[in-house]
Amino acid sequence: MVKHRDALRGAVRMYVPVLLWACGSNPSQPAAAVEVMPMPGLQGFEAQLDSLRVELQIPGLSAAIAEDGEIIWSMGFGYAEAEEERPATPMTPFHLASLTKPFAATILMQLVEDGVVGLDDPVSEYGIELNEDGVVRVRHLLTHTSEGVPGSRYRYNGSRFGELDHVIQGASGRSFADLLVEQILQPLQLRHTAPNPNHPAFYVTGLDHDAFVAEMAAAYELRDSVYRIGQPTYFGAAAGLVASAEDVATFSIAIDEGRFLEPATWDSVFTPAVSNTGQTLPYGFGWFIHYYQGVKLEWHYGYWDSNSSLIVRAPEKRMTFVVLGNTNMLSRPYDLGVDSNVMRSDVARLFVEAFVLGDEPLPGG
Repeated sequence: MVKHRDALRGAVRMYVPVLLWACGSNPSQPAAAVEVMPMPGLQGFEAQLDSLRVELQIPGLSAAIAEDGEIIWSMGFGYAEAEEERPATPMTPFHLASLTKPFAATILMQLVEDGVVGLDDPVSEYGIELNEDGVVRVRHLLTHTSEGVPGSRYRYNGSRFGELDHVIQGASGRSFADLLVEQILQPLQLRHTAPNPNHPAFYVTGLDHDAFVAEMAAAYELRDSVYRIGQPTYFGAAAGLVASAEDVATFSIAIDEGRFLEPATWDSVFTPAVSNTGQTLPYGFGWFIHYYQGVKLEWHYGYWDSNSSLIVRAPEKRMTFVVLGNTNMLSRPYDLGVDSNVMRSDVARLFVEAFVLGDEPLPGG
């Protein structure tokens, strides 16, 4: 029941000159807002989301909403590749950057369930040497609490999270990419998701490399204006997965259905970590946890030079919103990893206020 609005997609063509040749803007701040005619419901949401894309100077976005076990809406905005005017679609693969972490955490927690990894294992058992004031354990890497006195404070650190590659390899004898493809991508038939094509791990998928790359969103960086740059080369537990908005939404639906892990394990994944002094922290096992006006939001973002991403899950409503972009401006203005407040994001707030807290109608609603 995926919905595409061809008329609105065609209308975004007028915005590309603004995105590619605008000069004099402060690259750390969004440009002036684009006026949007007030419209109710999903049509208004689409117009406002595209307005934000223009305001943030992002050539292309893809987005999807899932509810009650199905993708009920998805849409591309602008261009996956502006030079060729190739439109972004809901199946366009984008680099997820740190939105890779929830996938990696799922694989790691499967190994915990299998009894081959313990959350309290010292990471030194897996050849990871970190100089801190105490024993760094697997749970500390998973929850970004490994620095200083381990377990004492939250500090987002993607490099530390990436050390979980060694835990996965050491415990299972297999790479993160191998297990990811076998345990998640193939069972869910995610044909627009793969490890970074610029990394040897891509070939674990068996996909046609050139065909996959031809579908991907190009990479752009916002400085004084928008420039095309090269794609990242990293792949690991911390970042580097490439996926479409619909595929990420499908992964979230599988979580709602209780796939991959036992219910008690999923509960632990989405329970905020607690510091050594009893302070509730903003991160669980591979996911941020945020409460807004009494509603629990499970979320993660991605942020790299040329890409950004966001997933917001409202589990009590069995709803998920995914949005992917081909510059870093979905994340760069908002300090999401530092403040750990998803509602700082204009895009997240647009979804949450309209559909999670509000009663705006969705398809099938």
